[in-house]
Amino acid sequence: MRAFPLTAGMKSEEYKEHFRKNFVLAFPVVLSQLGHIMVSVIDSLMVGQTGTIPLAAASLGNSIFTITMVFGLGVSYSITPLIAAAEGRRNYTRISLLLLNGLFSNMLLGIVLFGVGYFFSPYITYLNQPEEVVRQAIPYINILFLSMVPLMVFQAFRQFAEGLSLTKQSMYISILANSLNVVLNYILIYGKLGFEPMGLVGAGWATLISRVVMALMMGGYVLYSRRFAVFQRFLTYRHLSFVHMYHIFRLGLPISGQMVFEMGAFSFSAIMIGWLGARELAAHQIAINVAAVTYMMASGIAAAATIRVGNQKGLRNFRAMQVAGFSSFAMGVMFMIASGLLMVLGNKFIPSLYIDDPAVIEIASMLLIIAALFQISDGVQVVGLGALRGLEDVKVPGLISLIAYWIIGLPVGYFLCFKAGFGVNGVWTGLLTGLSIAAILLFWRFKKLSHQLTR
Repeated sequence: MRAFPLTAGMKSEEYKEHFRKNFVLAFPVVLSQLGHIMVSVIDSLMVGQTGTIPLAAASLGNSIFTITMVFGLGVSYSITPLIAAAEGRRNYTRISLLLLNGLFSNMLLGIVLFGVGYFFSPYITYLNQPEEVVRQAIPYINILFLSMVPLMVFQAFRQFAEGLSLTKQSMYISILANSLNVVLNYILIYGKLGFEPMGLVGAGWATLISRVVMALMMGGYVLYSRRFAVFQRFLTYRHLSFVHMYHIFRLGLPISGQMVFEMGAFSFSAIMIGWLGARELAAHQIAINVAAVTYMMASGIAAAATIRVGNQKGLRNFRAMQVAGFSSFAMGVMFMIASGLLMVLGNKFIPSLYIDDPAVIEIASMLLIIAALFQISDGVQVVGLGALRGLEDVKVPGLISLIAYWIIGLPVGYFLCFKAGFGVNGVWTGLLTGLSIAAILLFWRFKKLSHQLTR
């Protein structure tokens, strides 16, 4: 572990123990996080069989919806470190109040995001995208916006459970919901069991139904399990508290801002690529789907870092907090190296799973090579964000994301694409640049803050 200067004097036994604890927490979260992105992956895989235009429409729709989704997820993520810290202090009253007010805040935010998204969706016609792509994308994205309501309810219960280091249940529910999504996609997209073929819109309805099921199952687990009986005594409207909601939003909004800066950069990249044509946009959807899978799996390690760093900080065990963070970085790097190698080896085969258009496959295969190059940076930056959330440090990471992606990454991508003539590869090189800068700065930030607490 010489790659991390602060850890040179630490015993390998410490790291082995932290690796074990991180893995026990991270593995279920990885599969649960994978559930979010697999909805988009499955939609793209199955919609891609119907043609290039529907796949391009899925790319445009998901790119815009992702901004809305990560904003909501960011607010929900604030629940986990708050509960982890309260659990470290054995403050069960605060945990109960955070459950109630987190659920109310998330549900209200989901309704607001649906309303805003539905109102503004017709305006994507002004993004200068191919006309047929836009026509198919609008009804699809409106259904996705509606799915924000059950998704935010699911997130409230999930982040509550994860704050108590209970991560397996959301994993099981996500796996079940994704299985349901595949079945519903098959029925609705292609028109089986008496249904008319609905194409891309069918994928949207399948997503909505599967997310409603997720919310009901996760809510049932938290509200009716004996394990949580001690936290259920304050679950009445009388205990709604603007103070607790304020704490959730005070911590969550900067997380949302950081995530919007990052994912918004990827979404705007899709819009720039749409200016090049439908084939480039379809190829981008394939490559970004694959990169998003590894990102969300690494974010499972980041979630474990949030829980363990936040818990040890609550216990004021700062040395263990520091080692938990650095061991999470090491796990993220090792996982992303393996992911990058798989992308290089499968750069021709993977796109062929989505579509049979040779031109799209050729473009996507090159994008996967660039994605493989930024895997380590992507892993370090997402784990860094998770570890810093455990320290309740959220404002500076948001500023880092703004600088890395919007001030440096996107302008570099625009220049390389439209001025230097590199096309879609130039846009992705800009993303590589932004991710690398964010990774360096976020690792340095955690190193600095954890060292200050340890001293």
